[in-house]
Amino acid sequence: MSNQSTNSPADEGFSARLRELIGDTPVAAFARRVGVSEALIRKYLAGSEPGLAKANQIARAANCSLEWLATGAGYRYRQAEVVDMAALECAIRLTVKQLGAREISVTDEAAMKLIVALYQYLRTTKQADGSFDIAAAESFAGYLGGVCGVSA
Repeated sequence: MSNQSTNSPADEGFSARLRELIGDTPVAAFARRVGVSEALIRKYLAGSEPGLAKANQIARAANCSLEWLATGAGYRYRQAEVVDMAALECAIRLTVKQLGAREISVTDEAAMKLIVALYQYLRTTKQADGSFDIAAAESFAGYLGGVCGVSA
């Protein structure tokens, strides 16, 4: 999956990029995640454009590049400047739990993929207060464990 948008900036407006960012998530859930009212998100989806402060708020909470959200240029996701240690530690704990008694090594490609996928999941679903929905993450880890072939 590419980090860059497949369409050129001229092909789509803010509402199309916001719709792409929301994906299959219910609008109300996305609005809560980014700390903006559902009515305001729906207004943006209908074609209204936010000011810089609101666009930045949405971009930061959705781990999206403000440049991409506002203009369609550049990368969709923010470039990682620092590692979210809380998300990484949680991803490792979930992977260890998923593996059961099996040991992890950095040469275990399936386990490393599981850690990376869980880390990305946790970063993108991190709640406004900085916490994680552990039950949802565990469910996702179980699903990924089967896909990656690392189920206990």
